[in-house]
Amino acid sequence: MGNFAENLAQLADVAEFSKLELFDAAGNSAAVIENKPGSQGSLRVYRHLAEKWGSINAEAAHEGLALYAEHTGDARQNPGKHPNIDRLFEIIGSGTAYSAHLTRV
Repeated sequence: MGNFAENLAQLADVAEFSKLELFDAAGNSAAVIENKPGSQGSLRVYRHLAEKWGSINAEAAHEGLALYAEHTGDARQNPGKHPNIDRLFEIIGSGTAYSAHLTRV
């Protein structure tokens, strides 16, 4: 895989979506990634992972960390700076899985 920008260029566009919401096993909303500057890349990554894996699970999280490329190392060194990457570390560590729901604009 390339750098983050190169990886994003290979993923589907998200212009038609306003957000992606993650739900835990009990159906509670766990996170929202909005289609706005600063989170559009994460929306593209999480959309890809949800469509490929059917949920955001440990396998999806490993792929997500690879897609985030150089940002993954920065997130490791600076917890809290990249919450959408931090969530992938948490999923791998805990085995938690989240269902994802995309909302169209």
